[in-house]
Amino acid sequence: MSDTDKPATAPSDTSYDNDLLAAIDLGSNSFHLMVARSVQEEIRTLERLGEKVQLAAGLDQKNNLTEDAQQRALSCLKRFAPFLTGIHPDNIRIVGTNALRAARNTPCFLNRAQKVLGHPLEIISGREEARLIYMGAAHSLATPQGRRLVADIGGGSTEFIIGEGFEPKALESLHMGCVAYSKRFFPDGQITTKRYQQAVLAAKNELLNIVKPFKKLGWQQTVGTSGTIKACAAVLQQNGWSEGPITREALTKLSRALLKFKDLDSVQLTGLRSDRARVFPAGIAILQAIFELLDIQEMTFTDGALREGILFDLLGRFSDHDIREKTVTALSERYHSDLSQADAVTKTALHLFDQVKNNWKLQHDELRQVLRWAAQLHEIGLGISHSQFHKHGAYLLHHSDLPGFSHQHQSMLAVLVRSHRRKFPMAEFRSQPDILVQPLICLAILLRLAVHLNHSRPDEANLSAKIEVDGQQIKLSFPNGWFEDNPLTLADLETEQAYLQAYGYKLSF
Repeated sequence: MSDTDKPATAPSDTSYDNDLLAAIDLGSNSFHLMVARSVQEEIRTLERLGEKVQLAAGLDQKNNLTEDAQQRALSCLKRFAPFLTGIHPDNIRIVGTNALRAARNTPCFLNRAQKVLGHPLEIISGREEARLIYMGAAHSLATPQGRRLVADIGGGSTEFIIGEGFEPKALESLHMGCVAYSKRFFPDGQITTKRYQQAVLAAKNELLNIVKPFKKLGWQQTVGTSGTIKACAAVLQQNGWSEGPITREALTKLSRALLKFKDLDSVQLTGLRSDRARVFPAGIAILQAIFELLDIQEMTFTDGALREGILFDLLGRFSDHDIREKTVTALSERYHSDLSQADAVTKTALHLFDQVKNNWKLQHDELRQVLRWAAQLHEIGLGISHSQFHKHGAYLLHHSDLPGFSHQHQSMLAVLVRSHRRKFPMAEFRSQPDILVQPLICLAILLRLAVHLNHSRPDEANLSAKIEVDGQQIKLSFPNGWFEDNPLTLADLETEQAYLQAYGYKLSF
């Protein structure tokens, strides 16, 4: 095991400063860490770190992250790890974006990275990335009247959002970024006018997917954020091409200046950091396409972006502004779930969870939330078909864009809904990260039992069961005479005994 694969040092005790928050953004070009303190629902930045890792440049022809790229990433995370010491795990969120969405061997890398950081990592969808970017940008800007367009050019993707105040109205993520386009259009490092124009044209082709709906919504203010646009604004100002906003005229001057260089290694402009120079022409080509196809005349820059959005999203989870709750409610309504039954199963599942969380080592609050959401959504597949509805529900959860949820959380919800009835799908659990397999099996058993205990769709949740567990031994007990009054539930539990026995779990009652 290399040094970068060794676990980060854990805190010596469990005393945490609960006002501290941390976000790590595993971008396709750069990794960023931000530590802040929450003060009256606002954040005050304490630490910022950023390193050019260029993860997207480390994708080979088969879309696997090379060992060199993984080592660059792990070395960076090793330097980030000490800054997480003393922060409560619930106050830390680590997200991966386009390069990790694309890489085929991402699960392997995530296992290695988790050992280094001592905390789980999440992969978020492009639209979830866009939502978080908007949240970060909106909190860094004065709230104008009307709508704003926010653009963020990353290493592997570019996000676009139209929003009003703190509320996004349209979210899109396109497959174009400064690292990806550098590899594609300047593979040998040579810069030519033809290659640059090809990059602009390719970006315009991507943009065609969003031009009509975005122009139909309209906007009054255009805002850019993150590396490429930040670097562009700095270069324009320091070279006297712009006094403030990025303008079309200034962007034209910049592109002409870039085309005077023969190769990426020779790119040098006042205000441009050397570690960004090689991907800068590709980023500017994308920005030029955005200006031209969306008819933008000027764009202002703001520092607020993904990591700030992550922190504000964390704050929302501690209040009544958790977007995930709205997402679950919307999903239930969209597929016409029986809300009364979902509520009954949820209450029973949590009643059982609270009795076993210590013995089954399920103390993490996030696990209780995942069980609650799975219980609320366990019947959404009925909105498609009664036959195999648990499989339909799992498919919806796995493949839908769910605001607030990472790919991993969607996968966790999907496997729980998939496993809540019929045979116990052990193969589904083994596809999860190693650290989650056993907790998810335990949550699935609790959900299955909660469904059985409410099979008759009672008016009130069944909270009469007591449960004791010891490893794979599960014992349910009920008030005297309960089975005489509930013979169908007895039959269900006897069937469940056989299902669980096949995988080494012994259920008695």
